[in-house]
Amino acid sequence: METAVKHDVAQVWKDCLMVIRENVTEQSFKTWFEPIIPYKLINKRLIIQVPSQFFYEWLENNYVKILRKALDYAIGKDGQLEYTIIIDSGGQKAQQTQRKPEPAPEEVRKIPRNPFEIKMSREVIFDSQLNKNYRFENYVEGACNRLARAASVAVAQKPSVTAFNPLMIYGEVGLGKTHLVQAIGNYIENQSENNKLVLYVSSEKFTSQFINAIRDNSLQDFMNFYMMVDVLIIDDIQFLAGKEKTQETFFHIFNHLHQSGKQIVMTSDRPPRELSGMEDRLLSRFKWGLTTDIQTPDLETRMAIIQNKLATEKAEMDMEVVEYLANCVDSNVRELEGVVNSLIVDSALLQRKIDIELAKYRIKSLVDESQKAISIDKIIDVVTTHFNIKVSDIKGKTRLREVVLPRQIAMYLTKEFTELSLKTIGYHFGGRDHTTVIHAIQTINDLQNQDRGLMIHIKDIKEKLKK
Repeated sequence: METAVKHDVAQVWKDCLMVIRENVTEQSFKTWFEPIIPYKLINKRLIIQVPSQFFYEWLENNYVKILRKALDYAIGKDGQLEYTIIIDSGGQKAQQTQRKPEPAPEEVRKIPRNPFEIKMSREVIFDSQLNKNYRFENYVEGACNRLARAASVAVAQKPSVTAFNPLMIYGEVGLGKTHLVQAIGNYIENQSENNKLVLYVSSEKFTSQFINAIRDNSLQDFMNFYMMVDVLIIDDIQFLAGKEKTQETFFHIFNHLHQSGKQIVMTSDRPPRELSGMEDRLLSRFKWGLTTDIQTPDLETRMAIIQNKLATEKAEMDMEVVEYLANCVDSNVRELEGVVNSLIVDSALLQRKIDIELAKYRIKSLVDESQKAISIDKIIDVVTTHFNIKVSDIKGKTRLREVVLPRQIAMYLTKEFTELSLKTIGYHFGGRDHTTVIHAIQTINDLQNQDRGLMIHIKDIKEKLKK
């Protein structure tokens, strides 16, 4: 009797596999169905043995319709499926049985979430960790990011098909790297015909998951999960520096994905050649594809970013204010957008239009302390007071010596005490060209060596600025 039962269960599973093979790729069949052992057949309830909890979750959530189709063929519409999972507890094996309820015909299940965060959950939806607001449509293109954006679009349209694998985008903080790489992921996810599993993860989170996997003795599950991803987007790769074991694991994951034709996208705050504390074999692989940078946006791009933000928030701002903000915050897109957001809130709360005065108030409270400790407005105020001239004079067109010299001193000190570009400094002094600023700085440098009186003036002004 026992032999007959074994024969029955084996035959039923063989019939199931015949249907399954017709509906999955050969690689998926070998990975997910060949390791399964038909365990028991009780009436019309088929029990199969799977290697792990993660294996069970992946099957149930990713192949539920195919399994249902196979059961219908091998047993009938009232066939049921259960899983027996082998659990290794300190060298002693035990079995855990999970019953899979019969799905409704219209039921659609998605791939399970990372098992290292939710280990025993059955009805969870895979979370790609992507911010849905990061799209190519709302990413402002300029000379500073044109190549990076073009490469990102190419990767999004044909992941792992282009020569840009891996794609590494580097640049300073706040320039839009994360927006761009997440736009890749969102584009791919929205192409239903791709049916690709996309995952965005920061290097800090990757490291944290790796440590937890070691602690929980689930390192193989950790690696298996990442090796199944079709598009891996890892942010701030530089934070893996010095973490030897994490790098070693990432190296194996990287190799597997690349050899399997999967797409890898990374960001960094510097190019690979400057990533100290990283294994040479990893660095060499980072250079296999395309490495491109995002630079600080120019004035026109910053203005476009502000206008794009205003359009998104359905807010209004005069071009004069847009240009003022773009000149004041010239190195960090994230900070620039933060200033605009704050002004929109200010405008709503105060029920007033966003004008220059409101913009100046907000800039003083939000711009980075290192840049605003001695602001350009304070420099102009101190210089004009020291020389007893008007602010309108120093920003005006007059070329009287009693105004020109203070104007040049103010430009010189602005360059010394702030991080503003020459173009931005010129803007604050009546819209003058950057060559005028260069001339002013050189003039004051030269005169200081010849004119003791000028040295005293500058010393006095600096002391007032630091008060």
